[in-house]
Amino acid sequence: MDNKIKLRSEINDDYKWDLTTIYKSDEDWEKDFKRAEKLLEKISFYKDDFLKSADNLLEFLLFNEKVDRLINKLYYYAHLNYDSDTLNDDYKKMNEKITNLFSKYGEYTAFVTPSLLKLDNGTLEKYYNDNPKLLEYKFMLDDIMRYKSHTLSIDKEKMLAMFSKALDSCSKTYSTLIYTDIKFDNVKDENGKEIEFNDTVYSTLIKSKNRTVRRDAFMNLYNGYKNYKNVITDLFNGNKDAEIALSKVRNYESAVKASLFGENINIEVYNNLVKCINDNMNVIYKYYDLKKELLGLDELHIYDTYVELIKDYDKKYSFEEAKDLTIKSLSVLGEDYVNTIKRAFDQRWIDVYYNKGKYTGAYSSGFYDTNPFLLLNYKGTIDDVSTLVHELGHSMHTYYSCKNNKYVYSRYEIFVAEVASTVNELLLANYMLEHSSNKDEKLAVLNHIIDMFKATLYRQTMFAEFEYQMYEKKENDESLTSEYISDCYFKILKKYFGDSVILDDEIKYEWMRIPHFYYDFYVYKYATGISAACFIVDEILNNKENAKEKYLSFLKTGGSMYSLDALKVANVDMTDKKVIESAVKMFDKYIDEFKRVYNS
Repeated sequence: MDNKIKLRSEINDDYKWDLTTIYKSDEDWEKDFKRAEKLLEKISFYKDDFLKSADNLLEFLLFNEKVDRLINKLYYYAHLNYDSDTLNDDYKKMNEKITNLFSKYGEYTAFVTPSLLKLDNGTLEKYYNDNPKLLEYKFMLDDIMRYKSHTLSIDKEKMLAMFSKALDSCSKTYSTLIYTDIKFDNVKDENGKEIEFNDTVYSTLIKSKNRTVRRDAFMNLYNGYKNYKNVITDLFNGNKDAEIALSKVRNYESAVKASLFGENINIEVYNNLVKCINDNMNVIYKYYDLKKELLGLDELHIYDTYVELIKDYDKKYSFEEAKDLTIKSLSVLGEDYVNTIKRAFDQRWIDVYYNKGKYTGAYSSGFYDTNPFLLLNYKGTIDDVSTLVHELGHSMHTYYSCKNNKYVYSRYEIFVAEVASTVNELLLANYMLEHSSNKDEKLAVLNHIIDMFKATLYRQTMFAEFEYQMYEKKENDESLTSEYISDCYFKILKKYFGDSVILDDEIKYEWMRIPHFYYDFYVYKYATGISAACFIVDEILNNKENAKEKYLSFLKTGGSMYSLDALKVANVDMTDKKVIESAVKMFDKYIDEFKRVYNS
């Protein structure tokens, strides 16, 4: 593969997404942008009258939906073009224009939810009888009405809105600190050359085969964070104080229940996850025992745990080979699913290769009036093949959600966002393990999968348990000093790493570098997502009755029901420990399979 970084214009069109399916030209986009600006101004005409009758409400909802769809269409064309070529000033300006328009749209429609929440309890029921067409919006409207007891008077809501930036300042300051201002001492790389050190460099050096290099990187990173312990502790406390205060002001029992309320998640789901993982620590200990054995170490320190168990697997898969693996591995999901995957390749939903100025990550992005496009930076590694399949999982979820629902219910919630992508990854791994005769390839697949379980199932649950404890302590008015937080984190680490891993004292400062602790109860969703995916894959591969059909039905639910109810369509009950245990058992199985293949 050519290593020269190409300009966007030098990439073959066959490997670039076709955004003309959204707008034929930039000129067409500009015309619609002007139309959207005019439509926005009309929203204010509805402010005083949209709730006076069922007909008025329906008329407003239909008009607002028209505006929302148009602005989203404009947004996706602008942001996808910009991400594929950030050097293009025209797309930069286009992206800025639509971002500003989105902000205005939010301002114009700010009256809607507060107005709805002022309605008497029986008014909406009367409106449904007056105009049955409103019933299409019943789930959405009822969901808004859930917030009635957690919404304040208009004056108090305005006051909270005025304080919103201040309440979010700790999170923003923390991001500025760790991504911009924090400084570390220089370190030496594997060649003995002194290099500038940061978090990104650390992520490479901690995997070094040279133990001195990874130990020095480890010590340098956490001693560096230790130097900022006072300010980070203040920001951590300030963030928690703000979330707890908001939860109390809005009449929630606790910060965690306030966070879970949005997606209507039962606290039992959170507790079930933590308990089940705590009851199955033997499997993660088994993983670290394997690391210690294969690395040939008398003592396995925490800074040794990121070293790969295998040598680098350098086989390169052409994109055509990746396509073939994708189609074959996902064929178990049926003809319609695979035919849609083929359309993604044939109709250029995928932007494949890196070009100068292109966004460097990978994602799936699209909505009701576009294809679900994929951005990749494909280099041909086995991880790139897995990324392709993963992002196609997101795209297929979006495709089925949009195809089978009205616009208002075409978006699924974040709680289920990683389920379809992980199902695809697991199906790819299963296929490659069954059909590969290459030992190194099998080990590479297994290494990727068991590391995914370690990082997603156990590590994210560990974070979730720590986060819950910290909020609980704060809500009980306990003082969270840097020493106290670090000691609590260290105790949880001991539980999750067991006796096989020596926890060097510096690791107790790791909590200082985890940005997700400022996202209030987000991390647990990674662990529940992989658990649901494992349960689904297990049922499909074991030919459980209608397992495939139930899974596809789940993908089609979109936002027409709450996430927990949608998962039940796929026979997944997230309050049942067997769902979490299915992931634990799969992790255990893959550890055993790795050992078997390694020793064969």
